[in-house]
Amino acid sequence: MKLFEEISSPRELRRKLGLNQHDFWSKVGVTQSGGSRYESGRNMPRPVRELVRLVHIEQIDLTKIKKDDLIVAELLKIQDPELYKNLKKSVKSK
Repeated sequence: MKLFEEISSPRELRRKLGLNQHDFWSKVGVTQSGGSRYESGRNMPRPVRELVRLVHIEQIDLTKIKKDDLIVAELLKIQDPELYKNLKKSVKSK
């Protein structure tokens, strides 16, 4: 899924994951009533769509991401691109 790609049915995704509206939407900082509106057809803003993708499709726990981790990853990518590439391959193979 590309960045900001349309999520065709957040309701379907939520049901597929077996989550109620509160549990699904609270993980991305959206109230249950706000999520209900998105599930009923209201357009989701791009940042919300991207958070839904990261949390529910890519399964990234946003509470564990720290700014320093992102900075280290970016530095590694710049300073030792081959190591970065190998580490990325290693993670994907698991």
